Amino acid sequence: MPADDILLDAEEQMQKSLDHLHQELRGVRTGRASPALVEHIKVEYYGSLTDLKAIAAIQVPEATQILIKPFSKTDLKLIEKAINDSKLGLSAQSDGTALRLNLPPMSMDRRKQMAGQVKEMGEKAKIVVRNARRDGNKLIDTEQKGGVIPEDDAKRGKEEMDKMTKDIEGKLEDAVAKKTKEVMEI
Repeated sequence: MPADDILLDAEEQMQKSLDHLHQELRGVRTGRASPALVEHIKVEYYGSLTDLKAIAAIQVPEATQILIKPFSKTDLKLIEKAINDSKLGLSAQSDGTALRLNLPPMSMDRRKQMAGQVKEMGEKAKIVVRNARRDGNKLIDTEQKGGVIPEDDAKRGKEEMDKMTKDIEGKLEDAVAKKTKEVMEI
């Protein structure tokens, strides 16, 4: 396998890690309401687990409130049960046609706890990136010993792998720092 293919595979894995981190960070609660907090809650819907966003419209009418309007009024109780069963710690108030979630202000201790969770998510993503680099470098070494990749190409490939790793890790750190700042903002 040529060095360029190895680099492409590693870059793809690293990018997936970055994308996954961004997706996870969307669901982390900050001081403001966001549809991302609830859109991935699983609702028991006709015998299968379905994302909330697939069966309801989710809006943010105020900075501390989420409004959920089911496409079918018969699903209201199912959605309310799923929200109450989720680990968000939010309770839904029903008016017969929609659910309102009021987000109470977060205490400083809770903000620090959430910032710690954000940092932990970032560390897990970095581990995935470093594992991709390690696996790519091992594959380059193996291909070099097998005579498939010349020594100069192997050295260049490893340098590019390190540069790519630093670049992705920088993006991960930026995402974590931005989200931590949002969480700590009052």
